[in-house]
Amino acid sequence: MVGNLTQKFPATNGIRWFNVAVLAITPAIAVYGLLFAHRRQETIIFSMLYYIFSMLGITAGYHRLWSHRSYNASIFLQYFLLFGGTSAVQGSCYWWARSHRSHHRHTDTDLDPYDANRGFLWTHIGWMIFKSELRTGPADISDLRKDPVIQWQHRNYFLLVVIFGYALPSLVPGIIWGDWLGGFCFAGALRLTVAHHSTFCINSIAHWLGSTPYDDVKSPRDHLLTAILTMGEGYHNFHHQFPMDYRNAFRWYQYDPTKWFIATCHKFGLASNLRVFPSNEVEKGALTMQLKRLKQVQESLTWPSPSEELPVVNWDMFQEESKSRTLLLISGFIHDVSAFIDQHPGGSQLLVKNSGNDMTASFFGGLYAHSNAAHNLLSMMRVGVLAGGVETPGNHDLPPSQRLFIAERINTN
Repeated sequence: MVGNLTQKFPATNGIRWFNVAVLAITPAIAVYGLLFAHRRQETIIFSMLYYIFSMLGITAGYHRLWSHRSYNASIFLQYFLLFGGTSAVQGSCYWWARSHRSHHRHTDTDLDPYDANRGFLWTHIGWMIFKSELRTGPADISDLRKDPVIQWQHRNYFLLVVIFGYALPSLVPGIIWGDWLGGFCFAGALRLTVAHHSTFCINSIAHWLGSTPYDDVKSPRDHLLTAILTMGEGYHNFHHQFPMDYRNAFRWYQYDPTKWFIATCHKFGLASNLRVFPSNEVEKGALTMQLKRLKQVQESLTWPSPSEELPVVNWDMFQEESKSRTLLLISGFIHDVSAFIDQHPGGSQLLVKNSGNDMTASFFGGLYAHSNAAHNLLSMMRVGVLAGGVETPGNHDLPPSQRLFIAERINTN
């Protein structure tokens, strides 16, 4: 993982100094506040609440509402989320959603603005502070161009950032309980620093750490840690497979406060038309990956030789060979159990005295109903096929592990 921090960092042709200033000065102010500002309880609580307001503006607003149109929002909720997203100081929603749609359309390619193949540092912060020679790929944003709320914010973005990103979080603690420095450092700078890097984790950690329960062709991953850091955006493998779903967490027990917020808004009539992908298809996606991984395990195991690869032996030859080694006929296959005699749970004599006999009925319940493990182990002892061997009903020729064998469908068209 560490070796991938700067892997294939793209060629750059300059630095975005304004972004550098915001991303460097903001945490510096936060550190100053942690060292020298008085930590009033009211300010800390307000900072946490304002942080949630900012993050919901990004996750429920910029991301799930405007980037993916995964639900409809009332005009009140739209402005609430828009002001929250503005307070996070991450660019206008128009710019943010355009980059994110390009990311989804061109994931893990040179046209992806935060291509995971460029390394962790590039996806986390590098793409924002360096001018890359790579161009962001095209994406359809015709709906954003026609959205009056989005266009209003885009035109007035810098004024709104001053109000919601810096002034308001400082004024509330300052005017109401006289904590001007704490408001500026904690509700302002510290909140912004945490909100910035929490959101950046969606582009970096969510493509770097975790599992791939729905698809492993591209980089998105599912991980609880990322979900905790990003208000529920950490089930990124699910999200990239089903981007129009208002949920990031499909399972009820998975952490996704943004999903819970949207669902609550729906209960109060503030959100509608919550889009969900059919559960049947989601489960198919999960099953596909489970089968793929089982197929990999299956291919790593040693399996019994098929009948066409074994020598065909007549009855007389079978009888002759069984005098020098312990051979049993079961389901038409000749098995050499000589090396297993001392390990047989039923005792060695039972095997020795029946060498050269057809033990099919005994093995399948006549003497003992053998376990799956016994069937699988026996199949690995096959040494031949009896010519004209007695056909048995059912699929006794297949050990239990092979009856559920995952086969690849061959297209004959």
